[in-house]
Amino acid sequence: MATQYVIAGTTAKAISASVERAVRDGALEPGAALPPVRRLAEELGVSPGTVATAYQELRRRGIVNTRGRGGTVVAPAPAVASRRPPQVPDGLCDLAGGHPDPAFLPDLLPPAGLSPGARSHRSSPRLPRLEEAVRQWLGGEGVPVEHVTFAHGALDLIGRLLSIELGPGDAVATEDPGYHHLLDLITALGLRTVAVEVDDEGMRPEALRAALRAGVRAVVCSPRAQNPYGGCFSAARRDALVEVLREAPDVLVIENDHAGRIAAAPLHSLTQGSGSGSGSGGGSGIGGGNGLTRWAHVATVTKYLGPDLRWAAAACDATTLARHDGRMLLTSGWVSHLLQETVLGLLTDTGVQDLVQRAQEAYDERRRALAGELGRRGIPVHGASGMNVWVPVRDESAVVNGLRTHGWWVAAGARFRIGTAPGVRISTAGLPPADARRLAADFASVLGDSQALYGG
Repeated sequence: MATQYVIAGTTAKAISASVERAVRDGALEPGAALPPVRRLAEELGVSPGTVATAYQELRRRGIVNTRGRGGTVVAPAPAVASRRPPQVPDGLCDLAGGHPDPAFLPDLLPPAGLSPGARSHRSSPRLPRLEEAVRQWLGGEGVPVEHVTFAHGALDLIGRLLSIELGPGDAVATEDPGYHHLLDLITALGLRTVAVEVDDEGMRPEALRAALRAGVRAVVCSPRAQNPYGGCFSAARRDALVEVLREAPDVLVIENDHAGRIAAAPLHSLTQGSGSGSGSGGGSGIGGGNGLTRWAHVATVTKYLGPDLRWAAAACDATTLARHDGRMLLTSGWVSHLLQETVLGLLTDTGVQDLVQRAQEAYDERRRALAGELGRRGIPVHGASGMNVWVPVRDESAVVNGLRTHGWWVAAGARFRIGTAPGVRISTAGLPPADARRLAADFASVLGDSQALYGG
């Protein structure tokens, strides 16, 4: 072990608690190796089976990972500590956070029309007017809306579905590079990640087919504004992916359309064409049209109505709806009606919709401006939609630290990657086009310096 922390305990429970405490307090950092089972058993005077049981419990709870002959190590984002992004140094322009521009967010005012007194939230968890607004919203983009539900944000909904459908050790196909919080969540749930390479049109069909053949039980993907790569499904790519998914009709497919209204790209959803009969969950066939047997299309508003609006809507098949809502009933019960009224007011306000349209246009202009300036300098860049661009580099640390000396703060790609090549993510939502040229020039300068110092 690289640290001086001594694991203690004579029972599996005590040993796992000792490791958890060390991880929580920072004595064992992400990536730190735990002693081999037999060695720790000898040190503690217990049987190897006791240590193996402790390690199994730690794996189940997402605190450690097992790397075969590489041993057992603390997970990159252990589920016992609150990981926060690095503090942005004073004086730097933050292009790492992925946040929307506050200038394009509406004022959040509590609704005045919510009736006072007790209401039966459990018998009526979704406000009918908001449910109808969601059906018009998603249905207008071609998503089947016979069954809809709400949750406390996209990750809340995705995490609930994965915990219901999958058990410890089961595999989930995810995008690579992909959304780092989702990757952390999968690990925390005790699940395995199977990487599916992406390009400018989203998941690559051949990579998805390989993941399905590897036995994944769920697929999580983004139809547009893919984070961090910026890819978006074309109609042809959507159709190719659906053909692949037909080979595994029992796999749960979750689409996370987290930035839909500001993605500046049309929605080509895997769910488009699903027949209403596809929601039964029974049998092995695919539903009507392009339909999937088990699916959920998730839409959120935090990127354009406000990060404090921890609300998500999902259209899904009937089985997925019943399982999600059944589990939610046993935990939080429902999404606050106060929050639902706030979201409804914003979704139906014409002034807010005008603001969202201006945000979409501004974000599109800003993303294209930086991509264009980088391209003119011969720097490859990816960012077909959304609020981010991905720039492949040879040495992430050299680029991040080099840009820092020029006043820019960007995100190293390691937190987003599983097996793909290095890169950096630049969030362009807060980067005016006038500044894109300076950032691109600084980027080119840093690349030149890193090639001289680090070999590229």
